[in-house]
Amino acid sequence: MAFPTTFMNESGQAVAPLLRYFDAEPADLLIIHDDIDLPFAKVRLQFDRGSGGNNGARSVIRSIGTQEFWRLKCGVGRPPGRMNPADYVLRRFTAKEQPEIDVTIEQAADVVERFIVDGGPAAQQLTGSSEGGS
Repeated sequence: MAFPTTFMNESGQAVAPLLRYFDAEPADLLIIHDDIDLPFAKVRLQFDRGSGGNNGARSVIRSIGTQEFWRLKCGVGRPPGRMNPADYVLRRFTAKEQPEIDVTIEQAADVVERFIVDGGPAAQQLTGSSEGGS
């Protein structure tokens, strides 16, 4: 597990050297990121997908030269009204949202644990998202 010190939008700068250092394949990589197109507090595990507009995922794809890696997407929902999406995803959760997001974090941790132990396809079963997996 690694926690890059780069900005999220520049994650590829940290991911590519880590893959080389550990002589790991992109298909062994799991990144976790927010997704405004996924309903609030939902999680989805996918393999070999585009960035979906997420700048961090886009940076990883650009840096490693492939989109053939795993992503655990955590839904934050769409910004209200005309709110800037960047401002929306960087804001703190409200008191009303916090209990639901706490459960989501626990679910995401379970998915990561299953991914490590049993691999991506087995971990997908925890999220009900089997499309795009291998």
